[in-house]
Amino acid sequence: MKTPLFVTAMLLCAGSAFAQQESLGNVNTENEKSLAEEVLKLQNKTDKFNLFLNMHGDFESSWTGSDFDGGKFRFQQLRVEAKGRVNSWLSYRYRQRLNKGDDPNGYFDNVLQSIDIAGIGLHHKKWSAFLGKQCAAYGGIEFDLNPIEIYQYSDMVDYMTNFMTGFTVAYDFTPNQQLQFQILDGLVSSSEKMYGDYRPAKLPMVYTLNWNGNFNDVYKTRWSASIMNETKGEHMWYFALGNDFRLSDKVGMYFDWMYSLEGVDRKGIITDIVAPNGAPRKVGKTDIMSFVLHLNWQFHPSWNIFAKGMYENEGVYKTNTSEVYDAQGGIMSETLDKGKYRTALGYIGGIEYYPFRDRNLHFFATYVGRNYKYTGKAKAFGASDYNTNSVQIGFIWQMPVF
Repeated sequence: MKTPLFVTAMLLCAGSAFAQQESLGNVNTENEKSLAEEVLKLQNKTDKFNLFLNMHGDFESSWTGSDFDGGKFRFQQLRVEAKGRVNSWLSYRYRQRLNKGDDPNGYFDNVLQSIDIAGIGLHHKKWSAFLGKQCAAYGGIEFDLNPIEIYQYSDMVDYMTNFMTGFTVAYDFTPNQQLQFQILDGLVSSSEKMYGDYRPAKLPMVYTLNWNGNFNDVYKTRWSASIMNETKGEHMWYFALGNDFRLSDKVGMYFDWMYSLEGVDRKGIITDIVAPNGAPRKVGKTDIMSFVLHLNWQFHPSWNIFAKGMYENEGVYKTNTSEVYDAQGGIMSETLDKGKYRTALGYIGGIEYYPFRDRNLHFFATYVGRNYKYTGKAKAFGASDYNTNSVQIGFIWQMPVF
């Protein structure tokens, strides 16, 4: 290979038709030799079994406002993944996060929450399907990247439930245009735990229609529309428009727009603002709009610099009355006026170094800043502005073990 193998986070310069790192399981290590090949001199001549260790480790120093919070070594992401293609029509994939605790009270789909993906893929000509636990087929370029590549998500994605059980059907109506339809469980634990004492929905499902497009590898799309049955009579609508641009061989960018209307505050952002003492149920009629812009410049075959900005408005789309706890633990009613309650700003910049031309291993140094500004509506409930900052130095590698 004449240039470094850039990870999926830099799909701006990649040649595959669709992003689909999470949804259809493409990996960026197909040209990298596994450790078994190099150490044991074993040649993997089939694609029936591939084993990966996804690692994102760093040293982080952080502070809130002018107060230094401390520093620590940590694994931000650590996942083991096995996948393969058994024959022309059958494949499988399994991935589990090793540094995520599980809920001892059980799971809606009887699968540990630390398991991201576990299922089988079916393929026939232009049709494909995936059955089992999987990533939601939501739009957005960043949402579809391997999580080890993300230094900081926006609030929209950070608070989102990403991995659920169900099925996806995809149709490639041209080599560069694809439609997906997906039905997944909307719950990952009990309805009461996720929403409070609302009446549960009989079919708490999320339905998503997704379009992935590729226009001569210069412009790529990942757009989607979703509806979810949250609780009885309440729904969440979610829309995402992901746009990926290759500006030149060395410069690329992506821009994501996401918008969520939630009959019940599934993410809990507004509930945490207006109910600092807790609430018997999450508040209702909330919304969040998110913008993410990411730029990268490969100024040298082994070096890349990047910058990302995030802007989000979080609030209430319809005036309503919700129940919250007072300081003594009693229940009281609060009126939530329509409008914006918080603006979340994020700004990230850094540099990445790829020491090998034939591996996706890279080292990084990055700064992550977040700034939260509250409106008068939120400050009436005691909220106050704050900011966080961190500097991270570490490595990222989707290591092919076999």
